[in-house]
Amino acid sequence: MLPSRQQPEPPEFLVDRSLGRHHLPNALRDLGFVVHTLADVYGERRAQEIADREWIERAGQETWVVLTKDDRIRYRRVERDAFVAANLRVFCLTTAKLRGEDQTARFVNNINRILQRSRKSGPYIYGVYEKRLGRIWP
Repeated sequence: MLPSRQQPEPPEFLVDRSLGRHHLPNALRDLGFVVHTLADVYGERRAQEIADREWIERAGQETWVVLTKDDRIRYRRVERDAFVAANLRVFCLTTAKLRGEDQTARFVNNINRILQRSRKSGPYIYGVYEKRLGRIWP
């Protein structure tokens, strides 16, 4: 008899402070996912001050999938070098002009695509569009 094929465990997510602490994390938790915010991990005060490099390193150690709206991270060498070293899997909005509920909807509507892509090891950044994902780095 052939062994049964198990579905991979869903990833844990880290929601960057740029996406807030409530709308998106709560929506994903309501869907059954484990979600961390920087405030959950570092405390409210430290979360506002922590350097991107530090939380990026931690996300890599924990193998968390990062959700952000900071697509400029791919252009800033220090942060980019940190997420390359951490083999980070990043999914980011491609526009900062969305309201909180629209940001949440983009991630929630693409969650199956995010789960599928996140099975592959990083480093990479996918843009999260209204109805699709697109690789934006490398």
